[in-house]
Amino acid sequence: MLDCAIIGGGPAGLTAGLYTTRGGLENVTMYEKGMPGGQITQSSEIENYPGVTGEISGMDLMIPWPEQCQKFGLKHAMVEVTRVTKEGDVFKIHTNDGKVDEARSVIIGTGSRPRRAGFAGEDEFFGRGVSTCATCDGFFYKNKEVAVVGGGDTALEEALYLAKICAKVYLIHRRDTFRSAPNTVERVKRTANIELVLNSVPDEVYGDKMGVNGLKVKNKDGAIRDIVVPGVFTFVGNDVNNQTLIQEDGSFLCDMNSAGEVIVDISMKTSVPGLFATGDMRIAAPKQVVSAAGDGAVAALQAISYVDELLNH
Repeated sequence: MLDCAIIGGGPAGLTAGLYTTRGGLENVTMYEKGMPGGQITQSSEIENYPGVTGEISGMDLMIPWPEQCQKFGLKHAMVEVTRVTKEGDVFKIHTNDGKVDEARSVIIGTGSRPRRAGFAGEDEFFGRGVSTCATCDGFFYKNKEVAVVGGGDTALEEALYLAKICAKVYLIHRRDTFRSAPNTVERVKRTANIELVLNSVPDEVYGDKMGVNGLKVKNKDGAIRDIVVPGVFTFVGNDVNNQTLIQEDGSFLCDMNSAGEVIVDISMKTSVPGLFATGDMRIAAPKQVVSAAGDGAVAALQAISYVDELLNH
């Protein structure tokens, strides 16, 4: 039986793997169907990870992490976990190859995926001028003009964030009213370098091998406007990768909020003893590599204590 099963091989899962193995748990397996590293491996440049200076891609940042973990005994199972269940004190890890492994504790960090807005060129230029993270990529457009697509709280808050860095922000929204909090809407309207492009949807982002050159926007009358910008930020929501927590009856293994995010306390504990949730899939996640890694460390320390108490009860 595993002391701890880690579901997901991003920054949270890898850090959890490092801390659990180095902290004394002997049988720890990280389940990650692909290469470890997570969403951040798609980023072309990282500037805000502490201690890392100079130009480095997300892939290069993550390359040493698995080796470091494996040095302390972390095992990597390259299979997909389809479901996690619990019987008594034992978790069952169901994988797509038909096997069922048993574990005393589980740390899950399967992340989330930003929804795509669905306009032409979005996938082609994702990571090369199209982004879903202003905190990650906004600085690359310092004193330049950018476009933001979306009308919810996140879109408006990120537009305000970008307005402090960029020369101008075009906020593109399909309606003429916003779903965001009224005070946030007022702040946006009062910000001089944010231009509202309302009743409009993105039609096509275009560019060349160097990246994005502009965004064509269609208004409700069908007229096309060409906005020349090197960066386009889309904020149309996130989908939490919570499928592994869905039980046979359709319920979730632990408590979730209405957005499908796992409810945790500050120790990453869920409503189910021995189950810890980390990174982008938990409530109030900052969606940053450094905070996901912190989640992994916190969850690992809690898992060590939980397993120790279980074995010595």
